[in-house]
Parts: sequence; structure tokens; C-alpha cells
Amino acid sequence: MDSEQTHIDRKVVRELSGLSFAERAENVILLGPPGVGKTHLGIALGVKAVEAGHRVLFMTIENLTMRLARARSENRLERQLQQFTYPKVLILDEMGYLPMSREDASLFFRLLSRRYEKASIIITSNKSFTDWGEIFGDQVMATAILDRLLHHSTVISIKGDSYRLREKKKAGMLEKQRSRKEDEAKKEPAKT
Repeated sequence: MDSEQTHIDRKVVRELSGLSFAERAENVILLGPPGVGKTHLGIALGVKAVEAGHRVLFMTIENLTMRLARARSENRLERQLQQFTYPKVLILDEMGYLPMSREDASLFFRLLSRRYEKASIIITSNKSFTDWGEIFGDQVMATAILDRLLHHSTVISIKGDSYRLREKKKAGMLEKQRSRKEDEAKKEPAKT
């Protein structure tokens, strides 16, 4: 991560890389705008856990909810929940990019309850906790999920600009695109 552009508490990251959170079955929540390194950091912690001999599973929230919903429709939900409970560290990427249905939120809550105080979850999200009611479509469900998720957790809020957009800016591509659009807008006759 580019330390000049991204603001993160490096001491906390070093502590997490020691994996004591996984030994204590604590969670890690990585919050911040797109492109600041949340997924990268989550994967790095997962790699450390694998190197230490732990089972780790990575997937997007969308993939998780699709797999749980499919398992429910095929009458194998209990088996699927057990499989997702087994890894020492479960990394769930992109919480909040898409809203969940009430059924998906309920399935996620069931998984979270099974893992509670037994195994760690790392979640990345571009939404602050106050917006999680929108994600789950229900403030009561969001509160119940956050209660279990945050009880034993480390929250890292990453500040900064998207590394993807920084690269475009460095190459001068954003300004060129913006200039072209402005030029085109000036050429179009005004609508009355």
C-alpha cells in the first residue's frame, strides 16, 4: 500500500499479522472506500493464516449468499453451513456493494451465529456500520449481525483514494477523459 495516499494504522496491521485474532476466534472488519486495499489486506492476513497451518476460505458476500440460498433450496443447508463453519478464518469480501434480500440476510446471520466465538471472519466493506441496515434491508437484523460481529473484533478504517484512480491520474488519463467530455458538452447545442 502506498503510505502517502492510504492512511492505516500500521501497528494494528502488524499485530493482526501475528494471527492472535485467529487464535482467539476474533473478527477483523476492514472498512473504506473502493481501491484503498481492503481486499489486499484481507488476503494477506489469509495467506499468513495458511502459512501458520490454518484452514482459510475466501469468497465474496455475493458468492456466499448464492451458495447458501442454493443449499437451502436443495435441502442441504445444514451441511453447507457446517462447511463454512470449518475454516479457522473465513474472508468475506465486498459487504455492502449489493443489498441482501431478507432471506440472504437471515442465512448470513445463521452462519455468523455458528462461527461466533469459534472461528474468525474477516469482512471487507465500503459502507460504514450506520449504513448496514440498508445492506440487510432491516435495521433490527443489521443490529443483531453487528452485535455478534463486533463483540470480539478489530475494526480498521482505511482512508485514501482508490489506487486504481491514482494510477489513471498519474498517467493523465482522468484529466484527458474529463477534458474530452467537457469539449463535447460545449459543442452540443443547448436544449431549450
